[in-house]
Amino acid sequence: MPATVIKTDLPAQSRLHGYMRPGDFLDCYRVQSTLPAPDAAQIIVAFPQWAKALVALRGVLVAPFGLRNDAPGESNKLGPFPVEHTSDTEVIAGFNDKHLDFRVSVYRADGQVSLATWVHPHNIGGRAYLTAILPFHILIARNALARVAGADHLAGAA
Repeated sequence: MPATVIKTDLPAQSRLHGYMRPGDFLDCYRVQSTLPAPDAAQIIVAFPQWAKALVALRGVLVAPFGLRNDAPGESNKLGPFPVEHTSDTEVIAGFNDKHLDFRVSVYRADGQVSLATWVHPHNIGGRAYLTAILPFHILIARNALARVAGADHLAGAA
């Protein structure tokens, strides 16, 4: 049975609330899972090949605009993103770029894992970029949580 991924509000206890400012973008999806946030986060950034291809295409398309193709060189990373906070219940990762700041939160509570994305555009370029990638972002986020739910079911069956 496929996982049910639901669009939802950011959990009230998430540290991501501290980033919010007027005009910012925030979306959040959740799925049933008992995995700790760090485990779920590792599954989320283990992109399938089609998502890796989209990320590579993004890199080629934004290079002429001087946007980063990889996160700053911090050693503590979640996939390509520097980690700012980690606990059993929440992982927050992301960085600031010249066109926008972004963070992702993987939050676990009450038998559910949530994946939230916060974006603060700096300028019209940041807003245009967000608009252009949004459909792909939604596909990748929903797929990531479906994979989390699938891994949770496999762990429960073992």
